[in-house]
Amino acid sequence: MSLRLQINLIIGVLLATFASLLIAFQLEDTRRSVDDEMEGANMVATQLLSRLQAANRQTSLADMKEFLAKVGRVRANEIELIDDIGHLIYHSPPPVYKAGRDAPDWYSHIVSPSVKTREITLDSGHLLVRADPSRAVLDGWDDFVPLLVTILFGMVIGMLMVSWLVGRALQPIQQVVHGLHDIGSGEYDTRLPAMRGQEAQMMGTAFNAMAQSLQDGMAAREKAREATQALAQNRELTQVIQARIEEVRGQIARELHDELGQQVTAIKSVGMAIAHRAKGVDAQIEASARMVMDCADAIYEEVHQLVTQLRPLALDRFGLQDALQDLLEEARSRHPQMQLSLTIDAPLDQLEVNLATATYRIMQESLTNALRHAQANQIEMKVVVVNDELHLEIRDNGQGPSADWQQSGHFGVIGMSERAQGLGGHLLFEALQPQGARVLAVLPLRHNSDHG
Repeated sequence: MSLRLQINLIIGVLLATFASLLIAFQLEDTRRSVDDEMEGANMVATQLLSRLQAANRQTSLADMKEFLAKVGRVRANEIELIDDIGHLIYHSPPPVYKAGRDAPDWYSHIVSPSVKTREITLDSGHLLVRADPSRAVLDGWDDFVPLLVTILFGMVIGMLMVSWLVGRALQPIQQVVHGLHDIGSGEYDTRLPAMRGQEAQMMGTAFNAMAQSLQDGMAAREKAREATQALAQNRELTQVIQARIEEVRGQIARELHDELGQQVTAIKSVGMAIAHRAKGVDAQIEASARMVMDCADAIYEEVHQLVTQLRPLALDRFGLQDALQDLLEEARSRHPQMQLSLTIDAPLDQLEVNLATATYRIMQESLTNALRHAQANQIEMKVVVVNDELHLEIRDNGQGPSADWQQSGHFGVIGMSERAQGLGGHLLFEALQPQGARVLAVLPLRHNSDHG
């Protein structure tokens, strides 16, 4: 049920109640008037006839009938003359006032009082004087009909006026409803025009502000969706680039290890042969040959380190666990004063290639940062599985992250974070108390196993 119909019904009920009260008051007033008139007329007629009978005790029934016939109709009374054996001798004539008309029975039943009959005893009979309210009731009916027509006409006119005024008053609400429907249909640029009335203006202002906020929010959400989509595409592209980089690094590492390693080995072998032949024959040639051998060893060492940085061969040949152990041993050989530890409590042999590569690179970058910048003397590395997630944790007791590590330019942390997010995980880099830093990378195993 609409609000307009509800208001119309409420006002209609109120008008009907008011009209009912007016009608009830009118009927009650008419009933009292008729009752008073009947009481007075009946009493006057009774007293008159009683006095007449008392004054003329010897009056016969014939004389009384003649007298009554001359008197005729007594207002609001019916008179009957009856002899001793019950025969009707006389009955008053019908009323001539508004003759031929009577009020409706239902109306007469409402306003007519109880009819009283008075009896006057005569010598040879008796008189019955009975109140007749029909004419008074008819007068009341003639007054009631115009009032009823006026009330009904007034109610009809009033309801039409109320319906029009309510519709006019509720027009702003209809505009708001249409505006909400348009917004619900996706027309977020919908605005309400200026409306009459203080409350209507407040609703219009609030609606337009809401619509503007909603439009701005939808625009921001669309931009956020586009940004999220672009970020996802960038991360996917980053993963592709990183995979391609790892592939190229592996190719370069294998080429350096296989080709350049063999050449350096050949140079060292030739130098060793020359030194052996020149020994005891030409000391200068022997020294030069041994210098070539030393240079070959230095080149081999640099190539080995470069190959390890490009793509650790142990990762492809022996697995992630051996590659991490080699990473730790190499760090120990370079920094013998450092206390380095590695705890592996996870099955690393069945990891998908991208996850294994990301794990190694995050551990390698974290260890490198700790060795270069933390000025620590103790580094702890852990690889554990927690709730189908691979947790990589690197702790040091150094000076902690720098104040500007979150600003642009720190590509090591950014690269680790991108690797973790690209695999559906995340990375945390935080300071420890009282000193030190902690890197925690969480990589989902189920996600990667599903996409491997």
